[in-house]
Amino acid sequence: MAELKISPFRRTRELKTQIDEMLDVVSQAALAYKHGISQYIRRGWDESVEEKCDLVSQCESRGDKLRSSIGQSMYTEMLLPDTSGDVLGLLGSLDRLLDDLEHCLNVVRIEQPEVPPEYHDDWIECADNAAEAVEAVVLAARSYFRDPIAARDHIHKIHFYEKSTQTIALRLIERIFKSDLPLDRKMLLRGHVWLVDRLADKADNAGDALAIYAVKRSV
Repeated sequence: MAELKISPFRRTRELKTQIDEMLDVVSQAALAYKHGISQYIRRGWDESVEEKCDLVSQCESRGDKLRSSIGQSMYTEMLLPDTSGDVLGLLGSLDRLLDDLEHCLNVVRIEQPEVPPEYHDDWIECADNAAEAVEAVVLAARSYFRDPIAARDHIHKIHFYEKSTQTIALRLIERIFKSDLPLDRKMLLRGHVWLVDRLADKADNAGDALAIYAVKRSV
């Protein structure tokens, strides 16, 4: 794991390790979500998807503990007095992404919607783009701690994946409502598509905040 090279953290190696781990946890959860949704769409809810769901839940729990521990360490060690609010805001955004990743898979686990084969490709592509948006947030956050000016190279990718997710989601919902499916099933499927789209929206919001944080650290 690469060490964060930012002077305010040099006094606390444990803090640097925890921040790196927080970013790793979000990335791992996004990857598990991506594969979990793809496997569910192709094969239904099975042991492999259950494992992905459990992994995301474990990541969410670990993220909560890391966020709390990092916050306490920052205040105890009196680190980053000028930017502590931004760092804690970023950690909060990452934690909310973990919450959403867990929520999306748990709703699928509970409701297990039957997705017709003609929507599989669009559905998987939509979820893939949402997961890529989350991963782009992680990359942008890593850059924020190492080289804030370079963070914008990843922030524009967050916006790209969010827009792609939204485009596919709207196309998918339009196709669903033009179909002959019963209205209650259309509504159920729409709700699950919106969950994917909301995940990308949360990533985009984190990207907007990161852009501001990076500018403040660059001046």
